[in-house]
Amino acid sequence: MDQVLPIALVSLLLGTAIALIFFKNYFLKRKSEIGSISKPELHSDLHKKPPKPTHQSKKPLSKPHSHVSSDKDHNKKHHPLDLNTLKGHGDSVTGLCFSYDGRSLATACADGVVRVFKLDDASSKSFKFLRINVPAGGHPVAVAFSDDASSVVVASQTLSGSSLYMWGEEKVKAADDSKQQPKLPLPDIKWEHHKIHENRAVLTLVGTASTYGSGDGSTIVASCSEGTDIKIWHGKTGKVLGNVDTNQLKNTMATISPNGRFIAAAAFTADVKVWEIVYSKDGSVKEVPKAMQLKGHKSAVTWLCFTPDSEQIITASKDGSIRIWNINVRYHLDEDPKTLKVFMIPLHDSNGATLHYDRLSLSPDGRILAATHGSMLQWLCVETGKVLDTADNAHNGDITWIAWAPKTIPAGVYRRNKALSNQKDLRAGNGDGQTFVLATASVDKKVKLWAAPPLESA
Repeated sequence: MDQVLPIALVSLLLGTAIALIFFKNYFLKRKSEIGSISKPELHSDLHKKPPKPTHQSKKPLSKPHSHVSSDKDHNKKHHPLDLNTLKGHGDSVTGLCFSYDGRSLATACADGVVRVFKLDDASSKSFKFLRINVPAGGHPVAVAFSDDASSVVVASQTLSGSSLYMWGEEKVKAADDSKQQPKLPLPDIKWEHHKIHENRAVLTLVGTASTYGSGDGSTIVASCSEGTDIKIWHGKTGKVLGNVDTNQLKNTMATISPNGRFIAAAAFTADVKVWEIVYSKDGSVKEVPKAMQLKGHKSAVTWLCFTPDSEQIITASKDGSIRIWNINVRYHLDEDPKTLKVFMIPLHDSNGATLHYDRLSLSPDGRILAATHGSMLQWLCVETGKVLDTADNAHNGDITWIAWAPKTIPAGVYRRNKALSNQKDLRAGNGDGQTFVLATASVDKKVKLWAAPPLESA
């Protein structure tokens, strides 16, 4: 026991000495490593150039900023035919319509508001507009003017079905002893109908003046449901004038000829059915019999429109073609309408397959056809079928409706554009700064106004 204790003590001392030697060598080595690292850093600092002045160091930062700004400015550049944008809509714009004089434009918006803009100049920086709130629970889907710019027919969609309203202004006369003209009151609902197509939605709403035959010139309106029925209404009184059934599984759209004589509908099949509105001697609608059927397309017709003289129909189909039909035939004697022209739609996807047009609208002079596919807008020459111009991204979303103003509208800024000032007699107008104007609505909450393209290259 006495021998074990000295041995343990000696071992402890030796272990402690070895540990001290080890840690000493470690810290000496670590110090040398730190020294070898720090010296080059101090050496390199001596050779560094002095920092540049503050105002110089900001220059590299300003270049990317200016580049971004230039990109934004580039993106903001408008298409040459882009006249103006009507903003302020709170949701998708689902429909629009010009008044008969072309100076008012009504828009239907999913935010529950119908707006009637005054278009004194299509290139104006701001527009006055009248705001009409649709009854709670309804969403306006389409709009048409009645007899004048102060009367608007609106189709509104609710959970239980579609409703039809007509807002009109009262003509207020100033009192004899009053020197100031009182302000006109806001439009009131003059008539309304609910569940006009049972529980089905309204796809299109179109109005025109009944000027054909013994028509009295009053406005008639056609509402087309997503089912197979189409109803004809008297614009001023709201009376139902007629009802037709396409019997084609599902409607796509329907429209009335400018003179109020025919109704034509595009539906599920490739054929287009046409009905004639027969008027009595007192101007009322007597009946709406089927008149003819347009046969020739190989696939469903997506849209159609009448020419201004109501004697021709232009159709676009999923078969990739546009057809122009002569309907001024003796259909009472079973004479069939004739195909005058066939154009292939100049649109293709990445695989080369022909695309179709979603909507068509013909200019008031019958020379320019506006057509859409998604967010793209094209103008075509009716005579040749040639594309006059294209706006690949006319809107930041799908275009929901297009319509030409029935008459020319002043567009001073556009006519003063030097790049386009030499296009004489290519648009309507008498050199007084007026032009035909096309309006487009979109899901991007905007309505755009476009000038008619030149025809010189067609």
